[in-house]
Amino acid sequence: MDLSLNDEQQAFRDLARDFLDREAVPHRTQWDRDEQVDLAIIPKMAEIGFFGLTIPEEYGGLGGDYLTYVLGMEELGRADSALRGIVSVSNGLFGKSVLGFGTEEQKQEWLPRIAAGTALGCFGLTEPGTGSDAGNLTSRARRDGTDYVLNGQKLFITNGTWADVALVFARTSDDGARGVTAFLVPTDAPGFEAREIKGKLGLRGQATAELFLSDVRVPESARLGDEGQGFKIAMTTLDKGRVSVAAGCVGIVQGCLESSVSYAKERTQFGRPLAGFQLVQELISDMSVDADAARLLVWRCADLIDRGEPFGVAASKAKLFASEAAVRAANNAIQVYGGAGYVDEHPAEKYLRDARVMTLYEGTSQIQKLLIGRAETGIAAFV
Repeated sequence: MDLSLNDEQQAFRDLARDFLDREAVPHRTQWDRDEQVDLAIIPKMAEIGFFGLTIPEEYGGLGGDYLTYVLGMEELGRADSALRGIVSVSNGLFGKSVLGFGTEEQKQEWLPRIAAGTALGCFGLTEPGTGSDAGNLTSRARRDGTDYVLNGQKLFITNGTWADVALVFARTSDDGARGVTAFLVPTDAPGFEAREIKGKLGLRGQATAELFLSDVRVPESARLGDEGQGFKIAMTTLDKGRVSVAAGCVGIVQGCLESSVSYAKERTQFGRPLAGFQLVQELISDMSVDADAARLLVWRCADLIDRGEPFGVAASKAKLFASEAAVRAANNAIQVYGGAGYVDEHPAEKYLRDARVMTLYEGTSQIQKLLIGRAETGIAAFV
């Protein structure tokens, strides 16, 4: 594996960093306080290409390789993880599901709008009673002639109140995970309601919602894939989603490292810069090692994806390590800042609050360990 970036990859990384340093970093604290990013940034991000990464040019995207995608997610994580989540869900979880399993008509209907940022998608899998145990979801879709009628509730849905279309997973039979089917549901459909969840610990700038479906009617053409294929669609998509989360966590670690180094060189105690104290350097060195290690795990996933090789276990390893590293790095950054790190005048406390959920969603750290353990032993663990 060649670890050097080609000219196009480096150019996109530089473009993304410059854009986010100008358009996001100066505003992230206020967005966090307001619990609302300025949605005027969405078309600007689309113009840069964030929403079109890996979507083929024939559907309005940039095409491109998966390493470029993770470079973009890393820069978004460094700048503001709330923005990373918006892109990762709309382009990633939603867009990649449609690209991988949709009909040509479904691709033509949704992918150009997703790539252009004129429509946002969300991913309706988690329910109040089913998080890690997604195969036992209870939302239902019953046949009514050539239509399906959906009823149920979803929870913790990123982009939920902003999305134009929701990828909703619902049960079409009682056959466990094999009874789950996926549907593309316009959010303006009668009976569809989204309520934003406020008071989150982190990712406060992005919309996280509960979805309520009450006799929501969609045509058969809105079904994504075959009946009973929904769980496969969800799990296949989540493998790539874990790579995106891990890349965003690399960005968090990198942001913690850069801000800590800057502060430690400027701040003086006992007549010399903080950076000159050995134990401060230890905190910084731990961040630096974690950044490199997490980045290499993520880039390996991108390489496997680009070569068309299996990457599920590698994605679990990357997501597990990078998410835990992001929490460690943010804790270390606050320690470097001292009391100043405890207030939102500096980025360390936001990095910590944003990092904490990364060990939970798209598969908890414990779920990743089960997946890795099963891959190593060939035996499913007792749960």
